[in-house]
Amino acid sequence: MAQQELYAFQANDVRAASDPDVSRANIISTVAIPALKRKTTSLSAGGAVGDVNFAMPQIEAPEPKFGTNGPDPAIFSGMAEADQWTFAGAFRKKNGVIVPAKAIIEGIITDWEPDEQTPGELMKCNHSFQEVTHYEFHLDGSELFYFDWYERALRFSGVSLISDINAALGI
Repeated sequence: MAQQELYAFQANDVRAASDPDVSRANIISTVAIPALKRKTTSLSAGGAVGDVNFAMPQIEAPEPKFGTNGPDPAIFSGMAEADQWTFAGAFRKKNGVIVPAKAIIEGIITDWEPDEQTPGELMKCNHSFQEVTHYEFHLDGSELFYFDWYERALRFSGVSLISDINAALGI
């Protein structure tokens, strides 16, 4: 029986395309790449024996976020302006090999929320995104997910969920 690979999270960084030389690897406290949740529509037919939530070829709005140890002044210069962000990660496979993970996200940081503060402790600051129009995720060189609102693209492991719809529209 084939065993699924174990990936142990080791480290991460978040960088903006507008300022790629600014690494947050030493101040990142948390990273949350967006959950992938396909939209569903419920069908409750009058003569049916039950409801069915049918999966649609769409996803709900992604909401990435990350937290820092202390304020990140670079965030404020571009806050509320769309940018492309790279959420990079390093994972260790069971055999000891380190492999990269990368989420590329285009969106706007709309929320900055500092946690409660106590003198002598680092202030945690949380940053949340909205208006995410592009989101792709790669692990160990493989594209696992690709979404681009402008391109009308939605793929899981390279398989498009909407190529037939785009073809019907002549796109």
